[in-house]
Amino acid sequence: MSCGHYLIFERSAQGWRDSSIFVTMIKWAIILLFFLLHGISWSQSRYEWGIEARGKLGFLAAHRGVMGHLPQEPAFAGELTWFTHTKGSKKWHSSCGYPVTGVTLFGGSVGNRDILGTYWGAYGFIEFPFLSLGNYQFLGKMGSGLAYGNKVFSYEDNPKNVAMSTHLNALICLGVKSRYRFGRNSITLGLDMTHFSNGAFKVPNLGVNMPYVSLGYSYMIRLKQNDTLVEPDMLPYRKWLFNVTGIFSAKEIFPTGGKKYPVYALTNSVRWFSKPKVGMEWGIDLISKQAIMGYRPELDKTQWDILQVGVFGAYLLPLDRFHFAFGMGTYIKDKYQPEDFLYHRLSMRYYFENGINLNVGLKSHWARADYVEWGLGYTFNFSK
Repeated sequence: MSCGHYLIFERSAQGWRDSSIFVTMIKWAIILLFFLLHGISWSQSRYEWGIEARGKLGFLAAHRGVMGHLPQEPAFAGELTWFTHTKGSKKWHSSCGYPVTGVTLFGGSVGNRDILGTYWGAYGFIEFPFLSLGNYQFLGKMGSGLAYGNKVFSYEDNPKNVAMSTHLNALICLGVKSRYRFGRNSITLGLDMTHFSNGAFKVPNLGVNMPYVSLGYSYMIRLKQNDTLVEPDMLPYRKWLFNVTGIFSAKEIFPTGGKKYPVYALTNSVRWFSKPKVGMEWGIDLISKQAIMGYRPELDKTQWDILQVGVFGAYLLPLDRFHFAFGMGTYIKDKYQPEDFLYHRLSMRYYFENGINLNVGLKSHWARADYVEWGLGYTFNFSK
């Protein structure tokens, strides 16, 4: 099948809901994470940091039929991690079981070195202990960063690479890990889903999704009991918080090499935090996605015609000033319906004491990226 056939197939399939195994895994992973975060266990407060080396074996999950030619070989990768245990200086440290944070360097193949090449990157992460039994821990992991891939789509040189079109991409890692400690040493066994994508900034962008199993060894360089005083939490609890966020992004649609369209959005929401690790959000999205002008170009459209209005809900995990948001919404105004009627949002936010907050996230339709959300928001009635 030629590259042109691949792109034509992909364009015609944009409105289809992906029923692949990968999509099912993502949905259940989010549901599982939601429930596990409510069951995070307590562990002894320690201040420790160390390094870990990890080998990873996986495969390329061809989550679209048009990617069926890409998985050709096992994927091998390695990671080198610097990590530290939270030391109890913040209230959320104890509430979340004293999580592990750190930075990981990643390098390896993704299932087809001839077409997809290799990826090298770095990401920050946090690991929450879901279960602690003596020297054994079971942890959940979330991480994000950037990665560089040495092979991308090219009409002349690499027309079969329908997955990636930019060298620099976002790296997202979600997974679970078992750890057994003996003295300063630990052996870890993990399972994660590692994702590379440019967020539809340039097409083709089907993305690379890698299920990996990993085996690692870590060594604690510093270990001691900690008696740190706990700082007061800046988050107001059991209070309705009213927030507005302006969002800007850019999106490219097929054909490849075409025009990039700006995206403007305004989100109005209310938030409620009931306790240190539980928050909820409800809101309305007003989205002006100029790329809709490029869908069905034979139709005349106005700015009012392309305006999308959606309502959404989200689960919030507050870590003092830094928050994670896992949300889902549905369009109540979407005249041309270029994608599915449901959309999803994974976001990271940082809050300042004056009510201003910064936002970066990914808006998607199931496993298909829509655009990256860069936002600046303000909470009107925020007080410490």
